[in-house]
Amino acid sequence: MREEQQHFLRLAGLLPARLTVEQVAFLLNCAVHDVPVLVAAKLLRPLGEPAQNAPKFFATKTVLERMQDEKWLHRLTIAITGHWQAKNARRGRDSAEATSAAELVQE
Repeated sequence: MREEQQHFLRLAGLLPARLTVEQVAFLLNCAVHDVPVLVAAKLLRPLGEPAQNAPKFFATKTVLERMQDEKWLHRLTIAITGHWQAKNARRGRDSAEATSAAELVQE
């Protein structure tokens, strides 16, 4: 969004109707790479039916409403932490398997 557009929206006291992934992450106080996790968990839904590699936009109204729902925020937090715990566990298993395979090769 151009600076003059942002300035106009600030003067009007409005947010844009559609939010980018970066804007959603900022509003939810999470990382940009967490937004696809939330989409996969069906906690967020992009507008339209974007292709997998297309830019995603989200309805501002929906995001702002959900930000007020403590149960939804709880589910959001569980989804993010669960995703990264599982990913780190897989990484730990993979590195342990690689280490044991390297030890076998050396013998």
